[in-house]
Amino acid sequence: MDKARLHYMANQIARNLAAQGPDAAAEATARHLADYWDPRMKAALLGGGTEGLDPIARAAVDLLRAMRPVSP
Repeated sequence: MDKARLHYMANQIARNLAAQGPDAAAEATARHLADYWDPRMKAALLGGGTEGLDPIARAAVDLLRAMRPVSP
């Protein structure tokens, strides 16, 4: 899946959760991505830049990066 499509999908999720407020929406978006996205989709999202992401989705990607375990 290409980066533009992944950003579009992440932005949709973030917009749907935006009514919770920016911080809660970013956390909920990150949790959704962690729980429901295929590992390949998450890797592609985290491997690319954040240009094209709305602020909540960008914050969610930052949170998702922090959630990922560090490989030995």
